[in-house]
Amino acid sequence: MFVVLIAKDKPGAQDIRAENRPAHLEYLKSTDMVAQAGPLLNEDEAMIGSLIVLDVPDMAAAEAWAANDPYAKAGLFADVSLTHWNRVIG
Repeated sequence: MFVVLIAKDKPGAQDIRAENRPAHLEYLKSTDMVAQAGPLLNEDEAMIGSLIVLDVPDMAAAEAWAANDPYAKAGLFADVSLTHWNRVIG
């Protein structure tokens, strides 16, 4: 099943994002659950959040994956949502 993770950064958390980005990218690459991933950007093209499409067996696996993301562990996010998604095209 596909699950979309949408996470919005806490205001003023650019330093947290920058410090944890290498570990976050390594985490994305180290699991076989990430189908798509990329940052959300503001009008100045600064990173303000994350959008990740996970390919997981169930929602519990998505929740566990999200909890172990270095960004989450560092307290970067103000809000995180996990939503079951049905791919129609692509």
